[in-house]
Amino acid sequence: MPAGHRTIVVMPAYNAAATLERTFHDLPKDYVDEVIVVDDCSKDNTIEVAQKLGLTVFRHEQNKGYGGNQKTCYARALERGADFVVMIHPDYQYDARILPAAVNILQLGICDVVLGNRIRTRAEALQGGMPKSKYFANRGLTMIENLLSGQNLGEWHSGLRAYNRRVLENVPYQRNSDDFVFDSQFLVQCVHLGFKLGDVPVPVRYFDEASSINLRRSTTYALQTLRTFWQWYGHKLGFRSALFEAKESAAAVGAKG
Repeated sequence: MPAGHRTIVVMPAYNAAATLERTFHDLPKDYVDEVIVVDDCSKDNTIEVAQKLGLTVFRHEQNKGYGGNQKTCYARALERGADFVVMIHPDYQYDARILPAAVNILQLGICDVVLGNRIRTRAEALQGGMPKSKYFANRGLTMIENLLSGQNLGEWHSGLRAYNRRVLENVPYQRNSDDFVFDSQFLVQCVHLGFKLGDVPVPVRYFDEASSINLRRSTTYALQTLRTFWQWYGHKLGFRSALFEAKESAAAVGAKG
């Protein structure tokens, strides 16, 4: 990495002891200045594994949810001087070796946000173990999201995401849900604020230890994602939503609340 640029990897972890070490060892260490693990009150020994690896560890005393975990991840990365932040799920589903390519795209100013795309082709996704139901749900929802947002991403639902610092300083992510829809809200906010989104292909890894949400949670996530677009369109028509208000107007939004 160029001198003066600090890259921090953040891992929102919950019961990730079985896969955290493998995820960490995939990281190209010459491109990473620090790895932060935020443990969301795990019931296993995630913290002990992270500490053994020499990672920076923060622990929630109460479970705050997937979105709540990411809020802490990004706040801590900014506090520690990150120029580029790469969020990767510590479940070993995503090949962390792709990190230099993602960060280089940010560094060159080609994009402000880079996602790992697991669906380069249908055959690769299914051969990598992605269940057919998840593949078709992912493809269908991504097509709708691209249509509604004017983007052309291969996948909106990736657990590998790279951001430049300016994105995290300007997106009002602290107002987002603490649940899984945090990810969708964040990307719609990026589109609203004019940030450039792109993606890079990553191999698919589905296996028994990899985390996955059940059908009920997946359905809730999809409905909440579509609701986020409804809120965004409403905001643009004058029905104001705090999700899409600039950070500096937070006090005013709260007062109207």
